[in-house]
Amino acid sequence: MKKIKAGVIGATGYAGFELVRLLLTHPQVEISAVSSVSYEGKRLCEIYPQLTGICDLKLESDEYVTSEEADCDVVFASLPAGHSEPIARRCFDSGKLFIDMGADFRLKDEKDYIEWYKGEYGDKELHEEAVYSIPELHRERLKKARIIANPGCYVTSVCLGLYPVIAAGALDSSSIVIDSKSGATGAGRGLALNTHFPECNEAFSPYKTACHRHTPEIEQVLSEACGKALKVTFVPHLLPANRGIVSTIYCSLKEGYAFSEIRGLYERAYGEEAFVKLLPEGATANIKNVKYSNLCHISLHEDRRTGRLIIVSALDNMVKGAAGQAIQNMNIAMELPEGEGLSYVPPAF
Repeated sequence: MKKIKAGVIGATGYAGFELVRLLLTHPQVEISAVSSVSYEGKRLCEIYPQLTGICDLKLESDEYVTSEEADCDVVFASLPAGHSEPIARRCFDSGKLFIDMGADFRLKDEKDYIEWYKGEYGDKELHEEAVYSIPELHRERLKKARIIANPGCYVTSVCLGLYPVIAAGALDSSSIVIDSKSGATGAGRGLALNTHFPECNEAFSPYKTACHRHTPEIEQVLSEACGKALKVTFVPHLLPANRGIVSTIYCSLKEGYAFSEIRGLYERAYGEEAFVKLLPEGATANIKNVKYSNLCHISLHEDRRTGRLIIVSALDNMVKGAAGQAIQNMNIAMELPEGEGLSYVPPAF
């Protein structure tokens, strides 16, 4: 069987490298082109020595990856907001599947993008074509997709955690408070003071309190799930760790719903899912147990004193929160087995 040829734009960033790492083990994919603005002309293994003797592809321009010469069937872009539209257009016009790991196609309402990302949609037709997909929630949309918006990492942990109770109408939607913590790779490979080792080591604090860019995306997914507009309180924190996200979500059940019913909602929603695992009663989701994998672990807890439901959702921000989910979306869109190339089991230590 002929292998699918993949191009990776932004291959030297953390999420871009993670995508390369995973695609190299995908039995039905061959990486045919990689690009980097910062390191164009160098070999990828020069930037990441762990690829020595494994992947020595030359880092090309973004334009090369989308050209006929590169001969890609699918192009992934791991770029900052505001850079993906022209790449998406070239892929769309040439019949290539385009998967954006950045934020350019995540928000349906341009007003939200203007408010939160301070940009505008220059090619509005492309945004009409784009399909947003957390696979467990939206896989049916992917069958004819040509532009896929890969979700944000925080958004994935929060929305997988909340979806079963939100979709069932079991929550008081005004009560949702989300406390999320992410490893430093979530900030990207670029240098910044808050991720400088002396600043983040032995430190722990919230950042972008109640104003993080993933907020409107969380609200968009959850509002669609419950059929009405809702707002959440979302506060992210920077963990002194390399990778992982754990989201602790506090919410109140509507009158008439008992905690004993809630577990059944999750079992029905995720019982057949390969990558979302509801933990046994009494267990707590932990980023250690999902490291390097495409898994999301969810645990449910009852605060009997206040009557609140507490949901804990943990995933690897570089895999299920970024590169692994992008491959999962590709697999579905290209009619491959959904878990192909994503079977890594987390290490114990």
